[in-house]
Amino acid sequence: MSTQDAASPFAQPWEAPDDVRITRVRAVATAPEGIPLLVVKVETSDDGLYGLGCATFTQRWRAVATYVEEHLARLVVGRYPGDIEDLVRLARFSSYWREGPVGNNAISGLDQALWDIAGKRAGRPVHELLGGKVRGAADTYLHAAGATVEETLDQAERLRDEGLRHIRLQTGQPGAGHYGAPAVPHTATTDHQYPGGWDVEEYLRRTPELFAAARDRLGPDIALLHDVHSRLSPKQAVVLARSLEPYRLYFLEDVIAPEHWDRLPEVRAASPVPLAVGELTTSLTDAARLVLGGGVDFIRSHISGIGGLTAARKIAAAAELVGVRTAWHAPGDTSPIGAAANVALDITSPAFGIQEGHVYAPAVHEVFPGTLRIERGWLRPNEAPGWGIDLDEAAAARFPAGLSGHDAWAARVRGRDGGLIAP
Repeated sequence: MSTQDAASPFAQPWEAPDDVRITRVRAVATAPEGIPLLVVKVETSDDGLYGLGCATFTQRWRAVATYVEEHLARLVVGRYPGDIEDLVRLARFSSYWREGPVGNNAISGLDQALWDIAGKRAGRPVHELLGGKVRGAADTYLHAAGATVEETLDQAERLRDEGLRHIRLQTGQPGAGHYGAPAVPHTATTDHQYPGGWDVEEYLRRTPELFAAARDRLGPDIALLHDVHSRLSPKQAVVLARSLEPYRLYFLEDVIAPEHWDRLPEVRAASPVPLAVGELTTSLTDAARLVLGGGVDFIRSHISGIGGLTAARKIAAAAELVGVRTAWHAPGDTSPIGAAANVALDITSPAFGIQEGHVYAPAVHEVFPGTLRIERGWLRPNEAPGWGIDLDEAAAARFPAGLSGHDAWAARVRGRDGGLIAP
């Protein structure tokens, strides 16, 4: 068993209730769907007792893995695993220059793994440690996207027939940097300085056409969502929101870039459509400022990006107090462990609004036994101790993680004149 010497600055700072200690902390990378996922495994002196946490920052996962194994491990090995708040505060403050996605994803992996251990030691699922259920399941949305409006709505109809009540719609547009749906080739007569250029005016024109057609085909009862992906100026965001008012969107996501979040209160005041923001928050402080600053209706943080379950439950509590709802980020670049943490918050928080979902491929279920499944649009937590999800490391090794393709995509997100656009 590996423990800290009593003279070590990282030694247990007070008497622990028993002799269980953290003995090892390491990062495991895998890509069963081709998307790099990073999981932190915290092992203990109790034979067979370990915890798993999501540390997935897909675009820079190798930096996170180094942070976990070269920096965090030395802080916590030898410590009692039940002191979750103290351990994550130590991990956060010890770097001096704190905040940012690399450090906070590493801390999230540690944090969620400690919650997993706590649940296993108690013999109860994590959601019971958070106070228990306030609802039976989390309502979920999935994405419908196609090169054309017709293809997008064909997918949306299939999702509706599978029981989805909330559907995000994205459709194609000319430009290599178009987001959320296949790009459409420019016509031969298109006169752009940059051949793959994305045109904001065309986007502002096409998007209301998509939702007009969606209401005609899907009817009034399906809740519709859309992601702008931080592409607009504050004034353009208001123009888009007002053009979408007749179609009664459930929310409009990330209308402006994080560099301009100070303008969100004025955009929200002028928008007839609820705004969902926060996917690009990289700290508890960032997320808290959004929730408390009056600029959002839904908080969309990637909980690994803000430091894990401990941070996110504080955001959920703040959201409840000011009437903001949660809509945690969870596409394919959230690991099944991170998805389980989302759902634990969803079913225990009165501030819950909606949960982004992802249908994991069979290979993911092989690597992560116990991965949650969406059933008729609902996500329910496992009732097994901890997250109820394991990691098959032999299976994970069959799907090695390479560098993310996001860099190559982002390099082509340019306007008609070739200038870069926030992706």
